[in-house]
Amino acid sequence: MTAQVVKAITDPAFLIALLVGIAVFATIFTLMPALSGNTLKNRMKSVALERDELRAKQRARLAVEADRRRKGLREEQSVGMRAIVDRLDLRRALVDETTVAKLKVAGFRGQNPLTKFLFFRLVLPFVFFAGAAAYTFLLGGLPEQPTFVKVFVCVVVAYAGFYTPVLYVNNRATKRKHSIQMAWPDALDLMLICVESGMSIEAAIKRVADEIGGQSVALAEELILTNAELSYLPERKQAYDNLSSRTGLESVKSVAQALVQAERYGTPVAHALRVLANESRDMRMNAAEKKAAALPPKLTVPMILFFLPVLFAIILGPAGIQVSQQGGIFGDGEKTMQE
Repeated sequence: MTAQVVKAITDPAFLIALLVGIAVFATIFTLMPALSGNTLKNRMKSVALERDELRAKQRARLAVEADRRRKGLREEQSVGMRAIVDRLDLRRALVDETTVAKLKVAGFRGQNPLTKFLFFRLVLPFVFFAGAAAYTFLLGGLPEQPTFVKVFVCVVVAYAGFYTPVLYVNNRATKRKHSIQMAWPDALDLMLICVESGMSIEAAIKRVADEIGGQSVALAEELILTNAELSYLPERKQAYDNLSSRTGLESVKSVAQALVQAERYGTPVAHALRVLANESRDMRMNAAEKKAAALPPKLTVPMILFFLPVLFAIILGPAGIQVSQQGGIFGDGEKTMQE
């Protein structure tokens, strides 16, 4: 058997076939990069295609959001809500400049959101009072409490219903401000790049709105609205002031003032944007460090209530089991004394 294998290996025809196969494999391996093309070029092409797809998705999403908001602004208000609000003159009783400003910061613009806000502030107290009354008097809630306490609880619940829309608007405004605050330094960097490349401030704002939509839709909406206001408002300063008032952020207000001064006195916009971008990034980092520094005091109480009892149980549990199996701490001593 071994002789046959050696004879097959040393056969000239086998050696020639083996050498030809190795030569063909080496040739294919050598020519493969040339046949496949430039790897870097293909990679850059695939990245460019993927980036275009992401931009298309962002623009489609922003278009859908814009259409939805445009329809929400243009749709006719509910006849019943508007009639009740106008008949009771709730705008004069409950609306001031602070309320309108909070609604704008929360992203609600126009008369329709204001009408719904006033209607729910009127209706929710009665709804909450009816629910609390049904729970306490019909379902037997708080059975040990007297009637006066039950009525007082119902009044407190109705009072909470009166301020529920305010809490919702404040929560919505806080989340929106946080989203804008997180994306604002990156937006300033993009705006700085656009301005230094020779673009006008309107084109820079439009380009930044298209790019920043994936990180913060709220900021993209505000920039698009600001770009539109720059086109039709008689004074450009008013558009920048509206941007700062709608966002309610000091960093945005500083940038708006810098842009106004740059257009009024002819100072370079790029330098102001670079300084403000660094300041915004530092403010974001300081906020993160502040939250990190506040963690130890906040974790003290949960550690005392939840971690330490479990730790003591794990450490002292085996010792307690052994002591109980031996009949107590003085179990051996008592046995010895009895003996």
